[in-house]
Amino acid sequence: MNLHEIHLNPVKTADEAQFQSLMQKHHYLGSLPKIGHTLRYIAIWQGEWIALISFSSAAWKCAARDAWIGWDFRIQYDRLHLIANNSRFLILPDYHHKNLASRVLSLCENRLVEDWKVNFGYPLLLLETFVDPSYFRGTIYHAANWQHVGNTQGFARTRKGYSEKRTTPKLVFVRPLHRHTQAWLSRPFLASQYQHGTSKIMLPAEQMRMLPAFFSDIPDPRRKKGSRHSLATVLSISVAAILCGMVGYKAIAGWAEDLGQKARARFRCRYRNNYYFIPSRTTIRDVLIRVDPVALDNAIQRWNEQFGTYDEGLAIDGKTMRKAIDEEGRQTHILGVVGHESGLCYTQKK
Repeated sequence: MNLHEIHLNPVKTADEAQFQSLMQKHHYLGSLPKIGHTLRYIAIWQGEWIALISFSSAAWKCAARDAWIGWDFRIQYDRLHLIANNSRFLILPDYHHKNLASRVLSLCENRLVEDWKVNFGYPLLLLETFVDPSYFRGTIYHAANWQHVGNTQGFARTRKGYSEKRTTPKLVFVRPLHRHTQAWLSRPFLASQYQHGTSKIMLPAEQMRMLPAFFSDIPDPRRKKGSRHSLATVLSISVAAILCGMVGYKAIAGWAEDLGQKARARFRCRYRNNYYFIPSRTTIRDVLIRVDPVALDNAIQRWNEQFGTYDEGLAIDGKTMRKAIDEEGRQTHILGVVGHESGLCYTQKK
C-alpha cells in the first residue's frame, strides 16, 4: 500500500449511518454519538474506506493533561474549546498496514485546525486522547509524535457526576498543534484570536458550598406554599452560572441541568428519592425578577470581598442599559468594576 495515495474526507450526512455502523461493529467501545462539537473523517485508499476517526469536545477535567498545560482551574473552562479529543480511531480489519495509523493521524492534523475553525468559528491548539492499556499501548500515538503525559485516575463520567468505583486508568496522550501551545493556554490573558464567546471561569467545590450562605438572609418574595426550592439555592445556581459565562434564563437553566449530583448537593438542591433536583427555568426567572436587587447586590459584594483576592488587576467600564429608562425618561448608565483574572464583577453603580 502506497501511503501517499491515502486521502482524508469529512463524513457527509449520507455517510453517517455507514460510519456509525462500522464503528459499532469493529471498535471495542462501539459507536459514539456526537459530543458537543464533533468532526468525523474517513481515510480512503483507491476508493475504499480503510480507517475511521472522530474528534469531539475535550474532557472537562483531566489531571494529567491539566498538569502538562500548567493552567489554573479558574481559567481552564474558558479555554477548553481550544482542545479537541480524538474520541474514536478505527483501522478497518482488512487494512492493518505498517505506518498507516500514523499517516492518518498526520493527515488529520494537517486539516483539522482549519476545518474546526470553519465549522465552529475558532482554531485548535491541542489534541488529546485516552488509551485503555488493557487493549493497547498507544504505539500509534507514540509513532505520530504524541506525548504520553500521565494516566487518568480511573473514574468514569456518569449522569450523576463520576463513578464511585475506579476502572482501569487510561493512558493520556496529547499532541500540541503549535510550539507555543502550553504557554498560550496557561498565560493569564488569552490572545484575542483564541477567544470565543463570553469569558468563563470554573468554580471550585468549596465556593459552590459557600455560595448559598451569602443569600440566606435575603427576603424571599415568593409564597412559602408551593416553593420547592429555597431562595438561596436558586440565587446560588444563577450567580454561579453567570460567573461561568451563561447569559439569559435559558442558558442559566441549561447550565444547571448539566450539574452532576455532587454539584447539586453543594448548592443544597432539593433532595427526594435519592436524587437532587434543580430549579426549572420558570422558577429561576420568577426569582430573579422579583428578588430585592439591592439585597442581592450586597450579598454578591460580600462574596466578592472574600474571594476577590485572586485578581491582580481591575477593569472599569461603563455601559448603557438597553430599554432601561429611569423615572425622568433617561436611559440608565451602569459603571462596573471587573477583575482581570477571575472575570468577576465586583460592583455596579448606576
